[in-house]
Amino acid sequence: MLLDALREQLHLTGTKKGCDHGQCGACTVHIDGQSALSCLTLAVMSEGRAITTIEGLARGEELHPVQEAFVKHDAFQCGYCTPGQIMAATALVQDRQQRSAAEIREAMSGNLCRCAAYANIIAAIQEAQRA
Repeated sequence: MLLDALREQLHLTGTKKGCDHGQCGACTVHIDGQSALSCLTLAVMSEGRAITTIEGLARGEELHPVQEAFVKHDAFQCGYCTPGQIMAATALVQDRQQRSAAEIREAMSGNLCRCAAYANIIAAIQEAQRA
């Protein structure tokens, strides 16, 4: 699976293995700019495509606006789901459409947080979509 290739072969360990069944979103990456669950994606099917993990989101020392918003709004607690949440949120806000809190909740419903930082995650996404 792409998740295993990223973590084991490329040593990009920011992408997390949560449920390993595509139900929690911890393994979310971007493939050609779209959110994808790397635990359900065959690595061979991703050959030649642009894959972005949490490690590739910032530009050097400059955090992506979604990352900055997550820090500002304390949108994480244990941090395990945070890379997947940020990757899903980044794909969500890239179209620059202003979404309501309910629309954001629906769009992010595939990303679970055991610590229940959802209110902070929504606030961070709302700020990022305004940026």
